[in-house]
Amino acid sequence: QVQLVESGGGLVRAGGSLRLSCAASRRTFSSYAMAWFRQTPGKERDFVAGINWSHSNTNYADSVKGRFTISRDNAKNTVYLQMNSLKPEDTAIYYCAADRGSSWYAGTREYEYDYWGQGTQVTVSS
Repeated sequence: QVQLVESGGGLVRAGGSLRLSCAASRRTFSSYAMAWFRQTPGKERDFVAGINWSHSNTNYADSVKGRFTISRDNAKNTVYLQMNSLKPEDTAIYYCAADRGSSWYAGTREYEYDYWGQGTQVTVSS
């Protein structure tokens, strides 16, 4: 079992930045593809960004390309999401997820992920 704990959410004005962190409880984290998803009330959880184990492959939702950057530090068992030029429509609960079945590619579908964090709220005011 892998426990994921997100942090770094908060309230920020439009145009501002936040960096989310997700700390994993096990070193086997380093072999998992990781991703960030987000969810707003009444809607499904949407893919935001993903990264493979070696940092060699990242993928992003079209809505965040050029503004968000996903990265990871396997020595610290941590994955990050740097969010710049934030918009009110980025307001959501952000979840970190781990796919134990994939190392080389981070999928974009919720069902592909085995472990989830509890989420961190990001609110962007206009």
